[in-house]
Amino acid sequence: MNTETTLGVLMIVKNEEKHLAKCLESVFGWVNEIVIVDSGSTDSTLDIADKYQATVYQNLDWPGFGRQRQLAQSYMSSDWVLVLDADECISPELKASIQHIILNSDLDICYEVNRLTKAFGKYIHYSGWSPDWIVRLYPREKVAYNDALVHEKVVVGEGVRIKKISEGILYHDTYENLHHYINKTTGYLKAWTDQREGKKKSGLGTALLHAIACFVKMYFIKRGFLDGKHGFILAWLGMHSTFVKYIDLWLREQTERDK
Repeated sequence: MNTETTLGVLMIVKNEEKHLAKCLESVFGWVNEIVIVDSGSTDSTLDIADKYQATVYQNLDWPGFGRQRQLAQSYMSSDWVLVLDADECISPELKASIQHIILNSDLDICYEVNRLTKAFGKYIHYSGWSPDWIVRLYPREKVAYNDALVHEKVVVGEGVRIKKISEGILYHDTYENLHHYINKTTGYLKAWTDQREGKKKSGLGTALLHAIACFVKMYFIKRGFLDGKHGFILAWLGMHSTFVKYIDLWLREQTERDK
């Protein structure tokens, strides 16, 4: 790596002792800094972060995913930012690609990586989950995340281009079991509704239409059936989650109207 151009890892975490070591192991020793903002871990997350020489800050007043990532980036000094979640890890091929970029690329390009996700013990190759191109490597001074409570995205500055990293995979180990899925998605669904309450209308018909469309898209259009039983399960769960978030939005409207 060019000693004049630096690379830092940005992470936001809470209670990630099951995954964090594997994630940090995939970047330890070849990045210049690891900055973690923790939102109140009660397990061994902070001990693991210390083992890998990460710089840890805590912010217990949860502002949403976008602003928490903004906070983490404000603590960084590296030229390049590599964003990771605790349940992700860098493949050796992706590591080599990133190192090549840091050596040779100008600081006016964002890079998308291809993420491959494992759900319920199986890697998902269809269902709209793969390929999954997401911006995760970018110049710190020109790019940052938006303010979204959930499903946050990077805001690309003027004159900044986006390219794909063709070699290497970002491995993502998401839902371990159904209980884990329910716990993880509950917060996402609430944040989605919080973000749209008062701004977006809903109803029973709207909820049903979006839910059915979600299943059709995942299972048929995105060929989830090629993921076998897992594809059907994910499409069904996606349909259920879509129905829940639109119904939650509608119920909030009704409650506000009846006051």
